[in-house]
This record gives sequence, structure tokens and C-alpha cells, in this order.
Amino acid sequence: MTRIFIDSDACPVKDEVYRVAGRYNVHVFVVANRMIALPSSPIIERIVVDAGPDVADDWIAERAESRDIVITADIPLAARCVEKGAYVLEPKGRILDSDAIGMALAMRNLMTDLRSAGMITPGASSFAKNDRSRFLSALDTLVVKARKPKMPSVMPSFD
Repeated sequence: MTRIFIDSDACPVKDEVYRVAGRYNVHVFVVANRMIALPSSPIIERIVVDAGPDVADDWIAERAESRDIVITADIPLAARCVEKGAYVLEPKGRILDSDAIGMALAMRNLMTDLRSAGMITPGASSFAKNDRSRFLSALDTLVVKARKPKMPSVMPSFD
């Protein structure tokens, strides 16, 4: 059964996730290292993890499975989840799959190296209205795709 995991630190699209999850009756785990307000719903579950670097990421990565959906802007977490067969969606609506994650990791590492060498790099663009729309469309598409029955990977032989 498909589940949605939200890496909720600074996630601007939680309300959109709740709306889509409610429409499809998909369980949502909102993972953070502090208490955050959630709507009252049997399909939305708050997970509060210990404070510390990557504790929330580790919780998500350990539990996400094939056909689950992970909402995060954290590229290393995304890579871990893609490796397990989960769908990963950034809050701005970009799907990170096995084709896109390698380039995303390489770009993240390059920018980290440039910053550590003292170079000033551009920050991320601000979250815009069209990002929210793109996210909603991508999430809806992923939920429908994830919930479809998995087709057999080998065609039957008719000898």
C-alpha cells in the first residue's frame, strides 16, 4: 500500500499533501524533530524524532519502500529513497527518479565544493505560486501511478 512521507523541516507544501492524501485515502507520515501542528485526520500521523543531523532523514529512509512517495528537498535523502524504489518529489514539483538523482547529487556536491572553496553561489529561488501548482500536479500523478497494480516484469511464454 502506498504511503507518503514528508520530510517536514521547512516543507512549504504540507497542506497540499494533506489534500491529495485525503482525496486518495493515502496514509501520511509527517516527520520532524519538533512538534508541529497537523490537521486532525486518521490518515495523517506525526512522527517526532530526536534532534540531530539526519535523524528525520534516517527515519524516513529506513521505512520508505517501493511505491511509497517521499516529499523532500534533501538530495542525499532522495537518493537513499530512490535506491529503495520509492518515488521522490521535491516541494517545487520536480520528480527525482533513478534518471534524475545522479545529476542532482552531482550538482549538490559541486555547489558544496564551490562554497567550501569560498565561492559565493546563488541560493535557491524562492517558492512561487507556479511551484505549488506544479507540485500538486506531480503529486497527484505519482499517487495514481504508485497505486496502480504492478505489472509482471517478465512476459509469459506461450510455447
